[in-house]
Amino acid sequence: MVQAVKHGSVEVNGIRLHIAEQGEGPLVLLLHGFPESWYSWRHQFGPLAEAGYRVVAPDQRGYARSERPADLASYTLPHLVGDVVGLIRALGEQSAVLVGHDMGGPVAWLTAVLRPDLVRGVVGLSTPPALPAGLAPTALSRETYGEGFYQLYFQQPGRADAELAADIRASLLGILAGGSGDRPGEPKPWVIPEGRTLLDLLGRPRELPGWLTEADLAVFAEDYALHGEHAFTGPLNWYRNIDRNHELLAAFQGLGVTVPALYVVGDRDMVTTLRGVDRRRAALPAIAPKLHASITLPGCGHWTQQERPAEVNEALLDFLAHLDK
Repeated sequence: MVQAVKHGSVEVNGIRLHIAEQGEGPLVLLLHGFPESWYSWRHQFGPLAEAGYRVVAPDQRGYARSERPADLASYTLPHLVGDVVGLIRALGEQSAVLVGHDMGGPVAWLTAVLRPDLVRGVVGLSTPPALPAGLAPTALSRETYGEGFYQLYFQQPGRADAELAADIRASLLGILAGGSGDRPGEPKPWVIPEGRTLLDLLGRPRELPGWLTEADLAVFAEDYALHGEHAFTGPLNWYRNIDRNHELLAAFQGLGVTVPALYVVGDRDMVTTLRGVDRRRAALPAIAPKLHASITLPGCGHWTQQERPAEVNEALLDFLAHLDK
């Protein structure tokens, strides 16, 4: 019988990361995105552990129950990849399968590129590989969408931090519902009108999406509240290193994913509407020659593993079984 999810912490690269863990066997690391936490994988722990895997989901650097370094420059992709490498070692393992969602996707993809000796396979949910730096440079985003594009809106330290921390529950609900597949209308890039806020754009829903309960929202909100007025500062600092990532990773331009890979995305995911994503999806077999499958989930929005847990778990278990053959 598989025991319940247990919680602990590990010291990695000079900071403390909170981890949630279940099961025994080959290591599967689940890397969440923005604005999420270990809890976004609540539907994956049991099925993967019961299938014979050791499932570990950290709160990544700056998020929820993990430490929040004060230095903005401590949130680059090299730092985040270093956290994954350190975490594999701290757990006493030689390798892992990485599953990354949203901003966890670039971390998973880049770790697979830079350390294929440690990565048995890699899965991207929502975000296809955009190597090596993950997100487009801010100048290109500004040219494409204007100053209101959400990634640019996040650049000013303190602004979005204060807006989102003013009511953590409402902010999380607004973003989660705003990216959900059951949100009315067609998905489109998040561009905030001048003088408005992100939540003005996404709305302040009174009802939760069908895949999210009040208890779920409470877990997210309580974990974020541990950082008080800086609840969102660590997560937002990931975006504030977009251009720094391009500088630091320029030497790795042109490298591909050499390990087995899987990609899963919803057809109502806002990410699919962003510039260049269609080309990257089409180029997946060239970027990742060992691509196992590219799966599109009808009616699914941005929160892939939360909105469609049964389909995501089926895809993950099929991929893991393929690796074990």
